[in-house]
Amino acid sequence: MPFASLSLLVLSLAPTPLPLSNGNWHGFAKHEFTINGYLATVVSPKTPIPGNPWVWHGEFFGHKPAPDIALLKLGAHIVYLGVPDLFGSPKAIKAWDCLYDRLVNTHGFSSRMGLVGLSRGGLYCYQYAMAHPDRVACIYGDAPVCDLKSWPAGHSVWPKATGKGSKRDWELVKSIYQWQKDEQAILWKGNPLDNLEPLAKSSIPILHVVGDADEIVPVLENTQIMEERYLALGGSFKVIHKPGVGHHPHGLDDPTPIIHFFTIHCLTPK
Repeated sequence: MPFASLSLLVLSLAPTPLPLSNGNWHGFAKHEFTINGYLATVVSPKTPIPGNPWVWHGEFFGHKPAPDIALLKLGAHIVYLGVPDLFGSPKAIKAWDCLYDRLVNTHGFSSRMGLVGLSRGGLYCYQYAMAHPDRVACIYGDAPVCDLKSWPAGHSVWPKATGKGSKRDWELVKSIYQWQKDEQAILWKGNPLDNLEPLAKSSIPILHVVGDADEIVPVLENTQIMEERYLALGGSFKVIHKPGVGHHPHGLDDPTPIIHFFTIHCLTPK
Protein backbone atom coordinates (compact mmCIF):
# COMPACT_ATOMS: atom_id res chain seq x y z
CA MET A 1 0.00 0.00 0.00
CA PRO A 2 1.43 3.46 -0.90
CA PHE A 3 2.56 5.57 2.04
CA ALA A 4 -0.01 8.30 1.30
CA SER A 5 -2.86 5.77 1.26
CA LEU A 6 -1.65 4.22 4.52
CA SER A 7 -1.51 7.65 6.15
CA LEU A 8 -5.08 8.38 5.08
CA LEU A 9 -6.22 5.02 6.50
CA VAL A 10 -4.60 5.75 9.85
CA LEU A 11 -6.21 9.17 9.95
CA SER A 12 -9.61 7.70 9.11
CA LEU A 13 -9.29 5.25 12.00
CA ALA A 14 -8.25 7.90 14.54
CA PRO A 15 -10.94 8.86 17.06
CA THR A 16 -12.95 11.98 16.32
CA PRO A 17 -12.60 14.67 19.00
CA LEU A 18 -15.62 15.47 21.14
CA PRO A 19 -17.67 18.53 20.10
CA LEU A 20 -16.09 21.79 21.22
CA SER A 21 -16.49 22.56 24.89
CA ASN A 22 -19.52 24.71 25.58
CA GLY A 23 -19.19 25.04 29.31
CA ASN A 24 -17.18 24.49 32.45
CA TRP A 25 -17.80 21.99 35.23
CA HIS A 26 -15.68 22.47 38.37
CA GLY A 27 -12.79 23.69 36.24
CA PHE A 28 -13.07 20.98 33.57
CA ALA A 29 -14.30 21.28 29.98
CA LYS A 30 -17.94 20.30 29.56
CA HIS A 31 -19.25 19.09 26.21
CA GLU A 32 -23.02 19.05 25.71
CA PHE A 33 -24.68 17.68 22.57
CA THR A 34 -27.94 16.02 21.62
CA ILE A 35 -28.22 12.46 20.45
CA ASN A 36 -31.60 11.24 19.23
CA GLY A 37 -33.26 14.14 21.03
CA TYR A 38 -31.60 13.57 24.41
CA LEU A 39 -28.98 15.85 25.94
CA ALA A 40 -25.63 14.20 26.58
CA THR A 41 -23.05 15.71 28.92
CA VAL A 42 -19.39 14.69 28.82
CA VAL A 43 -16.81 16.27 31.14
CA SER A 44 -13.21 15.86 30.00
CA PRO A 45 -10.10 15.57 32.16
CA LYS A 46 -7.23 17.93 31.48
CA THR A 47 -4.94 14.95 30.81
CA PRO A 48 -6.89 11.86 29.73
CA ILE A 49 -5.57 8.44 30.65
CA PRO A 50 -4.58 6.37 27.58
CA GLY A 51 -7.56 4.30 26.53
CA ASN A 52 -10.03 6.98 27.69
CA PRO A 53 -11.65 5.31 30.71
CA TRP A 54 -14.98 6.80 31.73
CA VAL A 55 -17.68 6.78 34.38
CA TRP A 56 -21.37 7.03 33.49
CA HIS A 57 -24.07 8.38 35.83
CA GLY A 58 -27.56 6.89 35.73
CA GLU A 59 -29.23 9.94 37.27
CA PHE A 60 -28.62 13.06 39.37
CA PHE A 61 -25.30 13.95 37.79
CA GLY A 62 -23.56 16.71 39.74
CA HIS A 63 -24.93 15.72 43.16
CA LYS A 64 -22.11 15.10 45.65
CA PRO A 65 -19.46 15.67 42.94
CA ALA A 66 -16.29 15.02 44.99
CA PRO A 67 -15.63 11.52 43.55
CA ASP A 68 -16.17 12.76 39.99
CA ILE A 69 -13.81 15.70 40.47
CA ALA A 70 -11.16 13.34 41.84
CA LEU A 71 -11.60 10.93 38.93
CA LEU A 72 -11.32 13.80 36.45
CA LYS A 73 -8.06 14.81 38.08
CA LEU A 74 -6.88 11.23 37.66
CA GLY A 75 -7.69 11.32 33.93
CA ALA A 76 -11.16 9.79 33.52
CA HIS A 77 -14.11 11.22 31.59
CA ILE A 78 -17.49 11.67 33.32
CA VAL A 79 -20.67 11.07 31.32
CA TYR A 80 -24.41 11.63 31.77
CA LEU A 81 -27.38 11.24 29.42
CA GLY A 82 -30.58 13.06 30.33
CA VAL A 83 -33.37 10.48 29.99
CA PRO A 84 -35.42 11.29 33.10
CA ASP A 85 -38.54 9.38 34.13
CA LEU A 86 -37.66 6.31 32.05
CA PHE A 87 -36.61 4.19 35.05
CA GLY A 88 -34.17 1.96 33.17
CA SER A 89 -36.86 0.85 30.72
CA PRO A 90 -36.04 -0.53 27.26
CA LYS A 91 -36.50 2.98 25.85
CA ALA A 92 -33.78 4.24 28.20
CA ILE A 93 -31.46 1.35 27.33
CA LYS A 94 -31.89 2.08 23.62
CA ALA A 95 -30.94 5.73 24.23
CA TRP A 96 -27.90 4.64 26.22
CA ASP A 97 -26.89 2.30 23.40
CA CYS A 98 -26.77 5.23 20.99
CA LEU A 99 -24.53 7.30 23.25
CA TYR A 100 -22.31 4.32 24.03
CA ASP A 101 -21.80 3.61 20.32
CA ARG A 102 -20.87 7.22 19.66
CA LEU A 103 -18.44 7.54 22.56
CA VAL A 104 -16.72 4.22 21.91
CA ASN A 105 -16.79 3.94 18.12
CA THR A 106 -16.48 7.63 17.19
CA HIS A 107 -14.63 9.27 20.07
CA GLY A 108 -12.40 6.37 21.10
CA PHE A 109 -13.65 5.85 24.65
CA SER A 110 -12.90 2.57 26.43
CA SER A 111 -15.29 -0.25 25.57
CA ARG A 112 -15.94 -0.82 29.30
CA MET A 113 -17.09 1.90 31.66
CA GLY A 114 -17.78 2.36 35.35
CA LEU A 115 -21.37 3.04 36.39
CA VAL A 116 -22.79 5.28 39.12
CA GLY A 117 -26.33 4.44 40.20
CA LEU A 118 -27.64 7.00 42.69
CA SER A 119 -31.14 6.22 43.98
CA ARG A 120 -33.39 5.60 40.95
CA GLY A 121 -30.26 5.90 38.82
CA GLY A 122 -29.50 2.38 39.96
CA LEU A 123 -32.30 1.14 37.71
CA TYR A 124 -30.57 2.59 34.64
CA CYS A 125 -27.16 1.23 35.58
CA TYR A 126 -28.26 -2.27 36.47
CA GLN A 127 -30.61 -2.64 33.53
CA TYR A 128 -27.83 -1.54 31.19
CA ALA A 129 -25.33 -3.88 32.83
CA MET A 130 -27.81 -6.74 32.54
CA ALA A 131 -28.23 -6.02 28.84
CA HIS A 132 -24.51 -5.50 28.16
CA PRO A 133 -22.32 -7.02 30.89
CA ASP A 134 -19.35 -6.99 28.51
CA ARG A 135 -19.46 -3.18 28.47
CA VAL A 136 -19.27 -2.68 32.24
CA ALA A 137 -16.10 -2.57 34.34
CA CYS A 138 -17.73 -1.95 37.74
CA ILE A 139 -20.88 -0.59 39.40
CA TYR A 140 -21.18 1.84 42.31
CA GLY A 141 -24.64 2.16 43.80
CA ASP A 142 -25.55 4.94 46.23
CA ALA A 143 -28.80 3.98 47.98
CA PRO A 144 -29.80 2.43 44.65
CA VAL A 145 -33.24 1.17 43.71
CA CYS A 146 -32.92 -2.54 42.97
CA ASP A 147 -36.60 -3.51 42.86
CA LEU A 148 -39.48 -1.48 41.44
CA LYS A 149 -41.82 -3.16 43.92
CA SER A 150 -39.90 -1.56 46.76
CA TRP A 151 -39.69 1.83 45.04
CA PRO A 152 -41.74 3.46 43.62
CA ALA A 153 -44.49 0.93 44.42
CA GLY A 154 -43.92 0.87 48.17
CA HIS A 155 -46.21 -0.56 50.81
CA SER A 156 -49.37 0.95 49.34
CA VAL A 157 -49.02 -1.39 46.33
CA TRP A 158 -46.92 -4.31 47.55
CA PRO A 159 -47.82 -5.45 51.10
CA LYS A 160 -44.32 -6.87 51.69
CA ALA A 161 -42.72 -3.46 51.14
CA THR A 162 -41.84 -1.16 54.01
CA GLY A 163 -40.86 1.92 52.01
CA LYS A 164 -43.08 4.92 51.41
CA GLY A 165 -43.05 4.63 47.63
CA SER A 166 -44.10 7.34 45.22
CA LYS A 167 -47.58 7.33 43.69
CA ARG A 168 -46.59 9.70 40.88
CA ASP A 169 -43.56 7.68 39.89
CA TRP A 170 -45.43 4.40 40.18
CA GLU A 171 -48.01 5.58 37.65
CA LEU A 172 -45.17 6.68 35.35
CA VAL A 173 -43.50 3.28 35.69
CA LYS A 174 -46.70 1.44 34.79
CA SER A 175 -47.19 3.67 31.77
CA ILE A 176 -43.61 3.26 30.53
CA TYR A 177 -43.59 -0.50 31.01
CA GLN A 178 -47.16 -0.75 29.67
CA TRP A 179 -48.55 -2.49 32.73
CA GLN A 180 -52.30 -2.20 33.07
CA LYS A 181 -52.48 -3.54 36.63
CA ASP A 182 -50.28 -3.47 39.71
CA GLU A 183 -50.24 -7.26 39.71
CA GLN A 184 -48.30 -7.30 36.43
CA ALA A 185 -45.48 -5.38 38.07
CA ILE A 186 -45.47 -7.57 41.16
CA LEU A 187 -45.10 -10.70 39.00
CA TRP A 188 -42.47 -9.11 36.71
CA LYS A 189 -39.06 -10.74 36.89
CA GLY A 190 -37.05 -8.02 35.17
CA ASN A 191 -35.80 -6.18 38.24
CA PRO A 192 -32.06 -5.90 38.91
CA LEU A 193 -32.52 -8.27 41.86
CA ASP A 194 -33.80 -10.94 39.50
CA ASN A 195 -31.05 -10.83 36.88
CA LEU A 196 -27.65 -10.83 38.53
CA GLU A 197 -26.19 -13.94 36.94
CA PRO A 198 -24.86 -12.20 33.77
CA LEU A 199 -23.04 -9.67 35.97
CA ALA A 200 -21.49 -12.33 38.18
CA LYS A 201 -20.40 -14.39 35.16
CA SER A 202 -18.66 -11.27 33.83
CA SER A 203 -16.96 -10.73 37.22
CA ILE A 204 -18.31 -7.18 37.57
CA PRO A 205 -17.40 -5.84 41.04
CA ILE A 206 -20.12 -3.95 42.90
CA LEU A 207 -19.92 -1.34 45.68
CA HIS A 208 -22.96 0.07 47.48
CA VAL A 209 -23.13 2.93 49.98
CA VAL A 210 -26.37 2.89 51.96
CA GLY A 211 -28.03 4.61 54.88
CA ASP A 212 -29.35 1.94 57.22
CA ALA A 213 -32.36 4.09 58.18
CA ASP A 214 -33.43 4.66 54.56
CA GLU A 215 -37.25 4.74 54.41
CA ILE A 216 -37.45 5.52 50.71
CA VAL A 217 -35.25 2.76 49.32
CA PRO A 218 -35.07 0.36 52.27
CA VAL A 219 -31.78 -1.54 52.52
CA LEU A 220 -33.48 -4.83 53.45
CA GLU A 221 -35.56 -4.81 50.26
CA ASN A 222 -32.84 -3.65 47.91
CA THR A 223 -29.12 -3.77 48.70
CA GLN A 224 -29.26 -6.60 51.25
CA ILE A 225 -31.10 -8.97 48.93
CA MET A 226 -28.83 -8.06 46.04
CA GLU A 227 -25.73 -8.58 48.17
CA GLU A 228 -26.88 -12.02 49.33
CA ARG A 229 -27.75 -13.16 45.82
CA TYR A 230 -24.62 -11.77 44.19
CA LEU A 231 -22.29 -13.33 46.74
CA ALA A 232 -24.11 -16.65 46.29
CA LEU A 233 -23.33 -16.39 42.56
CA GLY A 234 -19.65 -15.91 43.36
CA GLY A 235 -19.61 -12.17 42.62
CA SER A 236 -17.70 -9.40 44.40
CA PHE A 237 -20.06 -7.17 46.40
CA LYS A 238 -19.06 -4.69 49.12
CA VAL A 239 -21.45 -2.55 51.16
CA ILE A 240 -20.52 0.53 53.18
CA HIS A 241 -23.23 1.12 55.80
CA LYS A 242 -24.07 4.49 57.33
CA PRO A 243 -25.79 3.76 60.67
CA GLY A 244 -28.74 5.99 61.47
CA VAL A 245 -28.67 7.71 58.06
CA GLY A 246 -31.70 7.83 55.78
CA HIS A 247 -31.91 8.13 52.01
CA HIS A 248 -30.20 11.51 52.33
CA PRO A 249 -27.49 12.66 52.48
CA HIS A 250 -25.92 10.58 49.75
CA GLY A 251 -22.24 9.74 49.39
CA LEU A 252 -19.53 9.67 52.02
CA ASP A 253 -17.93 12.50 53.96
CA ASP A 254 -14.62 11.00 52.87
CA PRO A 255 -15.12 9.70 49.30
CA THR A 256 -11.77 7.89 49.24
CA PRO A 257 -13.31 4.37 49.16
CA ILE A 258 -15.42 5.33 46.14
CA ILE A 259 -12.48 6.89 44.31
CA HIS A 260 -10.31 3.87 45.10
CA PHE A 261 -13.01 1.50 43.80
CA PHE A 262 -13.11 3.22 40.40
CA THR A 263 -9.34 3.65 40.26
CA ILE A 264 -8.79 -0.09 40.70
CA HIS A 265 -11.61 -1.41 38.55
CA CYS A 266 -12.12 1.26 35.88
CA LEU A 267 -9.00 3.41 35.51
CA THR A 268 -6.34 0.71 35.86
CA PRO A 269 -5.58 -1.20 32.63
CA LYS A 270 -6.43 -4.89 32.86
